[in-house]
Amino acid sequence: MPAESFPIPSSSQRLFSVAAVIATAAIFGLTYGLTAPLIAANLAARGAGEALIGANAAMHALGVLLIAPVLPRLAVRYGQRGLIVGALLLSAAMLALFPFVPLIWLWFPMRLALGVGAEVLGVLSETWTNDLAEESSRGRTMAVYMAALSLGYAGGPAILSVVGTGPDAYLIGAVIALVAIVPVVSPWTAAPAKMEPHAASPWRYLRLAPVAMATTILNAGVETAGLSFIALYAGNQGWSEAEAMRLVTALMIGAIVLQLPIGMLADRMNRPRLVMLLAIVSALGALAWPFVLANAPLAYATVFVWGGVFVGIYTVMLAIVGERFSGAELVGIYAMMGLAWGVGALVGPSSVGLGMQLNRVWGLPIVVATGCALFAAFMAARRRSA
Repeated sequence: MPAESFPIPSSSQRLFSVAAVIATAAIFGLTYGLTAPLIAANLAARGAGEALIGANAAMHALGVLLIAPVLPRLAVRYGQRGLIVGALLLSAAMLALFPFVPLIWLWFPMRLALGVGAEVLGVLSETWTNDLAEESSRGRTMAVYMAALSLGYAGGPAILSVVGTGPDAYLIGAVIALVAIVPVVSPWTAAPAKMEPHAASPWRYLRLAPVAMATTILNAGVETAGLSFIALYAGNQGWSEAEAMRLVTALMIGAIVLQLPIGMLADRMNRPRLVMLLAIVSALGALAWPFVLANAPLAYATVFVWGGVFVGIYTVMLAIVGERFSGAELVGIYAMMGLAWGVGALVGPSSVGLGMQLNRVWGLPIVVATGCALFAAFMAARRRSA
């Protein structure tokens, strides 16, 4: 399924198109940043334990795993623009339904449907952005993409800190998803040319880009677990619901603000080495959480830096992949990364939920730090074998 070139009449249309697709990525981030802590808080209010909350969050990952293998074929048949519009409509419908569904067990298939929509939005917006980017500015474009994605993640908890975790939060998310359709269907937004069928084994892409897959698993596992549990974790340490949501927002703001500096650093030093260093700092930073939560300003500062450093791992990986692959290989790798994301998002919340059930103080930071440390060890082993 090669990513073919497409005509763009003017630089202004290219700029508008990039902005529209990146805005879609921000909406993708916002819907997840809103729903992960919102659903977790609602389940906790209904008496659900951490293990059940983690199992529900894992439904999002299951949706990713179900749609990722067929997504390339769907993109060929319906086009990227059509699939993105369909995913936004699906996300809006599911969000609007949550307040009116009293049975918790029905929230599991609904959460799975949100995962399907999120996977379509995430993979196709990333591929579309890469298609639109010019080679001379690809690194900066992908850095802006990641910053917008993180901005969306931060927007979710920010909304919750204002409106709370009641039905209005779901309806606000649904309206935002519907509004996001407008720039996608605009005639000013240039879509990629129709994709041609391309058959290749997923294992080939795994062998081509193992670092990309490992990075995606780590990012998805920590990201999904963190958004679902950080607010609950802070609440267990005596923080109010609004303060806990602001803590998540501080983390996401760090993920936004620090991406461009990290991207600039990636252009000046060995990128695999930088990824390994960022993973080590992330592991040590996670272990500091139980100590800094006793002091609110220190906690905000710590998670601000940690969020930027951790998300920077994925940003630098995007630069590595974009540097080494193009065309059909790049599209195939993105599809395989979708599966890797599903694996990480399936394992992360479940592991953290069990960890917090065993120890509410150290369960979350130890699971996160272990994931980052194992990834750093993987990068070190690859550097030695290179």
